[in-house]
Amino acid sequence: MKRMLIGCLLASLLFTFPAMAAADAAEGDVIITLGENLTEQQKQQILNEMNAPDNAQIITVSNAEEHKYLDGLIPKAQIGTRAISSSMITIGAKGSGLDVETHNITWVTEEMYTNALITAGVKDAKIYVTAPFAVSGTAALTGLMKAYEVSSDQVIPEDVKKVATEEMVKTAKLGESIGTDKAVALLAKIKEEIANNPPQTDADLRALIEKIAKDLGITLTEDEINSLISLFNKMKNANIDWNQVNDQLSKAKDKLSTFLQSEEGKTFIQNIIDILKEIWNAIKSAFTSSEPQNNQ
Repeated sequence: MKRMLIGCLLASLLFTFPAMAAADAAEGDVIITLGENLTEQQKQQILNEMNAPDNAQIITVSNAEEHKYLDGLIPKAQIGTRAISSSMITIGAKGSGLDVETHNITWVTEEMYTNALITAGVKDAKIYVTAPFAVSGTAALTGLMKAYEVSSDQVIPEDVKKVATEEMVKTAKLGESIGTDKAVALLAKIKEEIANNPPQTDADLRALIEKIAKDLGITLTEDEINSLISLFNKMKNANIDWNQVNDQLSKAKDKLSTFLQSEEGKTFIQNIIDILKEIWNAIKSAFTSSEPQNNQ
């Protein structure tokens, strides 16, 4: 099943972007980010894996750029000293939303990338994140942001980059205690509510978080609630286009609905039903065979 909904690729504004006329980027244009510390063999391996077109624009991401946005959010050892994660972003049709796929990424899920990218203002693109071996994926978001800036000719504000990175990391950490799917759903739903009805006080924000968590059957600790209040306060104060956030979140939900209504989705659901039937029949058979026989 192709997942739709969200490692770390955020661009430093001090770096000079390639000279390509980014404003001319059109549907189908491809920008590839490669970790600066990949060997030549690894670079070629990744380009082959991506089926990279000959006319793709390639930019590099440094470990210093990764540390700029991740320091203080995760241990330095987890960020590492080498830039390895790479990505490909393909410009989509207007209104198509985000479509994220990953390979060799172990901690950050596709949906987590999607959520963070939506916060940062990235829209209408097909995204592929990979590495030559298994990595956590935290460093990939940095390059994705950098690629989007190049492709769209739009600078993502520094405070937005930082809060998008923090959102991704906090969602991944929260996923360890409540499950990744629930963590992603919780963050997405809170953002959707903030976009439609911004809470005015911390008390309002707390009440919103607690209500949505309850609706989703999620139990949060006091520390987790306070951490989310801090994160969403930063979002409220950042230069985020909430109308666009709401639109892209709607696109992500529309894609899920489209999948479920497709032949592939119906087959997937039917397979689950068939498996549940087999389990139920096995249980009934076990109970039947264990009943004492009434010998006449």
